[in-house]
Amino acid sequence: MKADLLAIIPTYNEASNIRALTQAVLRYNPDIDLLIVDDNSPDGTGKIAAELAASDERIHLLNRTKKEGLGRAYIAGFNWALEKDYTYMMEMDCDFSHDPKAIAEFRKEMDAGYDLVLGSRYIDGVRVMNWPLSRLLLSRGAGLYVQLMTGMPLTDPTGGFKCFHRSLLESYEFDAIEASGYGFQIELTHIAWRRGYRIKEIPIIFEDRQSGESKMSSSIIYEALWVVWKLAFRNLFQRTPRNDRG
Repeated sequence: MKADLLAIIPTYNEASNIRALTQAVLRYNPDIDLLIVDDNSPDGTGKIAAELAASDERIHLLNRTKKEGLGRAYIAGFNWALEKDYTYMMEMDCDFSHDPKAIAEFRKEMDAGYDLVLGSRYIDGVRVMNWPLSRLLLSRGAGLYVQLMTGMPLTDPTGGFKCFHRSLLESYEFDAIEASGYGFQIELTHIAWRRGYRIKEIPIIFEDRQSGESKMSSSIIYEALWVVWKLAFRNLFQRTPRNDRG
């Protein structure tokens, strides 16, 4: 039987991580599938991913011609997954900042009937390892800023370890989503929250990458700032349709 949960892993220059990460995910979660979405990495990540896909039917590869950002990569992965009729789709980083062992907890909550399960670094204290204080303050401050501006009662709205039900993904108009970094994560969650989908946060341990280079940049931060303002205005002036699963 085909798995009903797909973990989507966007990659760009992750040759030092992709093999070990896929092995770890499937070791702890043998009954799920993986989709690697590679943005034509110059370091050979796509070639390694192709070898992995050829050796294990649970691993799939979606090659893209150029780097267009995390959001576009995830949208490509979501569309692929919806076409293949998966029920649950996870977002997951390739750098081991998201623990493969935690996937089972996401699946448990999805089976309980939630439409979106978010991994939070800030439930029951700070659950982040090996980050400099400046990065930690930026992340926590961004979360509080999003809460204040949008009203979303979530502790970690910028996080990228999450799981969607296909009915939620089918409701999105992906062409209308402009953001790609943190802004992309915030916007998808905000749409689900405004439409009344069932959302739950669960605690995770987040560990900074040990190999490869971070994709964080000033442009990603600026993008998130204007996305939050856009969402705040949407709260004030735009009527949002409710979902049919609430």
